Amino acid sequence: MEEIVEVLVDILLTGPEYQAFCKCKKCRNDVIALSLNSLSPQYATTQENRQSIYENYNQPNMRNWVNKRIISSLHIVNKYPQHKK
Repeated sequence: MEEIVEVLVDILLTGPEYQAFCKCKKCRNDVIALSLNSLSPQYATTQENRQSIYENYNQPNMRNWVNKRIISSLHIVNKYPQHKK
């Protein structure tokens, strides 16, 4: 799950919607942590299980669900950054 969220956060941060968002390592990591805290953990012990989880989260409805949590986290971190501007 962490790998999926990290990739999606990086994609969103490079998009035009978040040009004004702070892209420092602290804010990026805060968005990832906050997003992961709002998602159920997915553990895999084999490559087959890992692939199954990836395929499940690669469905459009699941991607939208995960993206909504990440976008919510982006707005929270942007509103309450943990560093001085």
